[in-house]
Amino acid sequence: MKNPPTPASPLLQPLQLRLSELISALSYALDITEGQPEGHCVRCCWIGMHIGRQIGLSDDDLWDLYYTLLLKDLGCSSNAARICELYLTDDLSFKRDFKTVGSSLPQVLSFVLGHTGLKAPLAERFRSVLNIFSKGDEIAQELISTRCQRGAEIARKLRFPERVAEGIYSLDEHFNGQGRPQQLAGEAIPLFSRIALLAQVIDVFHTAGGVAAAQAEVRERSGSWFDPAITEAFEQVAAVAGFWETLASPAVTDAILALEPASHVVPLDDDYLDDIAAAFGQVVDSKSPYTSGHSQRVALYTDLIAEDLGLSPERRRWLKRGALLHDVGKLGVSNSVLDKPGKLDADEWAAVQAHAAYTETILGRIDAFAELAKVAAAHHERLDGKGYPKGLSGDEICLETRIITTADIFDAITAERPYRGAVPVPKTLEIMAENVGTAIDPTCFAALKAAIERLPAQFCR
Repeated sequence: MKNPPTPASPLLQPLQLRLSELISALSYALDITEGQPEGHCVRCCWIGMHIGRQIGLSDDDLWDLYYTLLLKDLGCSSNAARICELYLTDDLSFKRDFKTVGSSLPQVLSFVLGHTGLKAPLAERFRSVLNIFSKGDEIAQELISTRCQRGAEIARKLRFPERVAEGIYSLDEHFNGQGRPQQLAGEAIPLFSRIALLAQVIDVFHTAGGVAAAQAEVRERSGSWFDPAITEAFEQVAAVAGFWETLASPAVTDAILALEPASHVVPLDDDYLDDIAAAFGQVVDSKSPYTSGHSQRVALYTDLIAEDLGLSPERRRWLKRGALLHDVGKLGVSNSVLDKPGKLDADEWAAVQAHAAYTETILGRIDAFAELAKVAAAHHERLDGKGYPKGLSGDEICLETRIITTADIFDAITAERPYRGAVPVPKTLEIMAENVGTAIDPTCFAALKAAIERLPAQFCR
């Protein structure tokens, strides 16, 4: 190909995008991480904000509560691999079903037996179950601490106040002091955490069983899991006309945007947009030990290639965000597949391929990201039409996508994988050269080779 394809259209100006619009859209990525039906965090925001208003929170408090609710699952990708390792199971179904489990011993035993090593050899399953029963408290503490700590860390990187980070960190504390990670009790638990946990349980049980199931679960756990004063406020909210109807409607997505305190609406500038993309890239990379730093490296390689090809600084910045978010759909793929050391079967391969469509769906929820969503999601398309998810070929694949594809392939080969060690850069370039013209754009590959000369030493092993 003599000339590269026409670049995609530029992103809308960041100031046209509100923080609440971006975070509410990206919260759908957190839903799939937890195996929850899409819109879970948004619905929790609807529930929790009504409770917050009912108890008379100030606009400052409501703003902090708003983002605590939308981002309550910010750290959930960080324990996915460990869940698969310990329970020999699919982390997505494990997390989904665990949200329905209370504290009673019969419920916990039933859950462990029903979710541990069901597809593993009998002896291996037996060892796993025995380990869980003998170290149950230790394992629960590890998994919840990992998630809570990581979520709080990323909230801070997203520039949210410490109260939001604390609200996320203490999500799993119970009013009776038997929660985790710190076994806080009563009003020692941050208020936003108390509201968020209640909202989470309400949505899970309402989605699964309707209004009566949600209300019954709230009453059952009031005083043990939940602050009775907060549950009383919820009972009053639940009686308000239209509350449940909106909760069950697709309109809830727009409805929660109207709940953000008007005096606290935050427009986005380029620097903040970059920080958010980088932070959510870290959420993605935390899902597997084999993807640690992947999004950041792909963004670096993408930017160097784009620079070599003469893209403007503005377009490079735009494209770098796409590179940081290109794998956000992988949050919806189980680690039992992502980290599998052997060959994937047909169903597993289909699950991997689905991540590209997930990426487009999640990013496509943001009007200002409409074009970037297509660019980022197409990074597994091939020039010969044998890629996915849409089987695009030739000039159907824009320049920006070709750049991300080249950067992604380079990092995929040079990084360690479950089934092999890292491949040295010279050998990687040999492997990539064999795919130039079919999977890899020749112009982008030439730019990559030139860019490698400008890479820091640690990237040139």
